[in-house]
Amino acid sequence: MRVLITGICGFVGSSLAQGLRCSYSSDQLQICGVDNLSRSGSSLNIASLKRMGIDFKHVDVRYYEDLMSFGRCDWIIDAAANASVLAGTAGHVSSRNLIDTNLVGTLNLLECCKLWNAGLCMLSTSRVYSLAALTALPMMAADDAFCLDNTHVCDPAVSVEGIKESFSTAAPVSLYGCSKLASELLALEYSHAFDFPVVINRCGVMAGAGQFGKADQGIFAFWLHSWFEKRPLRLIGFEGRGFQVRDCLHPSDLCALIQLQIQSTSRLPTPIANVSGGRASARSLRQLSDWCCDRWGANSVESVRQSREYDVPWLVLDHRLASEIWDWSPTRSTESILLEIANFAESQPDWLNISTAY
Repeated sequence: MRVLITGICGFVGSSLAQGLRCSYSSDQLQICGVDNLSRSGSSLNIASLKRMGIDFKHVDVRYYEDLMSFGRCDWIIDAAANASVLAGTAGHVSSRNLIDTNLVGTLNLLECCKLWNAGLCMLSTSRVYSLAALTALPMMAADDAFCLDNTHVCDPAVSVEGIKESFSTAAPVSLYGCSKLASELLALEYSHAFDFPVVINRCGVMAGAGQFGKADQGIFAFWLHSWFEKRPLRLIGFEGRGFQVRDCLHPSDLCALIQLQIQSTSRLPTPIANVSGGRASARSLRQLSDWCCDRWGANSVESVRQSREYDVPWLVLDHRLASEIWDWSPTRSTESILLEIANFAESQPDWLNISTAY
């Protein structure tokens, strides 16, 4: 089998490449990968990929002809994206660049799948879910974190276990979320029209050692690295208490699921599934702060009551459908993930400077 990983020099892409390489010999699985190296720190992963015998090319998914230079593959794992909920509306990335990368890039990969009769494993996001529906969920506070007030929930697509795949995806979801939602729909249509397999993993927050530290892309790693380096932090919105909650998932658990998906010979009746650490993995910023304080002592944390447009109080994915289909469940606890990030931070005290500069 030959697999192409896009965004292979990013945190998730490189982690998947390493996980697959450790699980299969080069005779069993050939791995190739592309990355446009636009993210600071991504080029640091090239050497390790080459040591693993992975064929890497500096290619941008926005350019179809460049992708075709690899020749036929059996599966494409799409880990290339501008993965910030603020992309296109704030920061250095324009709205056109966001759509070109996330949507046009997916179109080009689907054209490759069509030509090669290859499968597509697409990494999507929890940010496809409706902002209005998420902010309307009844919340209560407990143990320094928001949690669902289940006594007032009327939507069958949400429970204390998290958001199900049938939860509303009505706009607005952010330009980033929209680009991924449109990519999902396009992938499903190509799969139907041209008869090749597609599986879509709506991922929660990925977290682990070596993740590029940006608040809008990897909040767990960003928070721990910032605390260790004694950089000032801010609790923004929701009265500045830091009670907002996200789940987290280690890329090794995602890799284990993808191995099951690309080995499957049957077409899935439901090709979209939430993939996350679920309820057990969820932590608030206040809880993360307490963890950091216990390990490294106090740090400066400012409370800002004003909310931002795309912030939500609670976003936890219910991954039980993925568990039912593939007999999969995450194995890495949040505590083990935080310890891994903390140990890495102590070994790389300048990591934020390396990974957040543009």
